[in-house]
Amino acid sequence: MTQGVSGTRNSGSVSGVDSLGTCTSVNFIFAKLQMELAAAAKDAALDYIGQVEDAQAEQKEVADMLQRCRELQNQAKANGGCTEMPADIREFMDKNELAYDFTTGGVKDPTRETADSKHNKDEWDVAIQSLQAYQETIGTDIQTLMVYVQDFMGQYNSYTQGANSAIQSGMQTLTSVARGQ
Repeated sequence: MTQGVSGTRNSGSVSGVDSLGTCTSVNFIFAKLQMELAAAAKDAALDYIGQVEDAQAEQKEVADMLQRCRELQNQAKANGGCTEMPADIREFMDKNELAYDFTTGGVKDPTRETADSKHNKDEWDVAIQSLQAYQETIGTDIQTLMVYVQDFMGQYNSYTQGANSAIQSGMQTLTSVARGQ
């Protein structure tokens, strides 16, 4: 019996029963298999936790950009003119294909190569709304990832409990045999 057991989703796979070593107890084999499945679920959960951490870092970056954009919008309101969008915000928005006013001399440049980085109060509204929508999307992604983490943690707990039950059952059998029952 060398066939592996496939895991669910991204949990990888569990090696065949041959990797469990030599043993004659079905309970021991079952317990070892349950522990391998638990380890695979733990690894998958850790992978998702890493993705959550990355998404939270990006969400914080967007929050910082939003604050800077609001400050620049307030400056544009105060002086009745325009303020310039910082290059890092513009790069981020271009990289993530987020909307902002990229008009040069009244003409839109779809490639954004000659985009005007000067924004008045209304143009800042477009950029801010776009960043807010992106921030909400990241929040939704984090919630979805957390559901996966919880699912794999539940699997881990279930497999660990299954292994413990198998070990207890095996111990009871050995105790009974030792007592001659």
